[in-house]
Amino acid sequence: MLAQLGIDHQVRSIISSSLLAVCSTHVFVSIAWDCQEVVNIKNLMQIDAGLGQVVATDTSQIPYYLVGDEWIRLPGSLKHITVGPAGIWGINKADSIHKYVAGNWVQAAGLLKQLDAGGEQFIVGANVDDTPYCLTRSATVGYKGPGSPLPWTGLPGSVKYSSCGPFGCWAVNKNDDIYLMSLNQDCQNNGWRHIDGKLSMIEVATDGSVFGVNSAGQVYTRDGITASKPEGTGWSNVPMCMPMKHVTYDLGRLWVISNSGFTMVCTH
Repeated sequence: MLAQLGIDHQVRSIISSSLLAVCSTHVFVSIAWDCQEVVNIKNLMQIDAGLGQVVATDTSQIPYYLVGDEWIRLPGSLKHITVGPAGIWGINKADSIHKYVAGNWVQAAGLLKQLDAGGEQFIVGANVDDTPYCLTRSATVGYKGPGSPLPWTGLPGSVKYSSCGPFGCWAVNKNDDIYLMSLNQDCQNNGWRHIDGKLSMIEVATDGSVFGVNSAGQVYTRDGITASKPEGTGWSNVPMCMPMKHVTYDLGRLWVISNSGFTMVCTH
């Protein structure tokens, strides 16, 4: 049995290396995205980049922070992690919310299955019932542990995944419908506006760029986003030769995680 497992692992490694080589060449030729495998980290489940920082968590729910080319293991166990102007926040398997404070995770009140720190120092997230929430800038920045005020504000609608940037917050619901909302630091909003297309997850970069992945594992980016036209003009496919499950973008680097557990970083 052990010998068979060893052979299976070798075969998988050979096939995977071949797929990655083909994929990297394919993407480069297609639209001038040059993708390279991130070789020193395996089996990532989710990744987030913002303000020059990159964090991730793997299938064993181990959180990491990228320093140079080295993935530094952070304390604790998290199924979801985010970094941005609002700091570093994470969620564990029980949906408990934590903020990274002075090298340790400090638990915050509430339960969410996903959250995002990409807004202008405010937090957005969704709970297990797909109810969206927002935490104001003052509460987000000032939170240092139990005793700090944490007034979560309910948002309209129903979403399973949301992410914010300088020009607004994007979200997808259980039907993969896409929405955009203007949201300020006090969580005041004008409601969700439906955007064409279908995505299963979506991420907004610190510069306002929007990337997402659909249920088939295809990666898309939103074109024409500006401060005066935050909804952009349309979607463009970013060709990948294997299905992807998660994507994030920051400072010219597109990070993608495949369904089979590989992580690649692409530059344009």
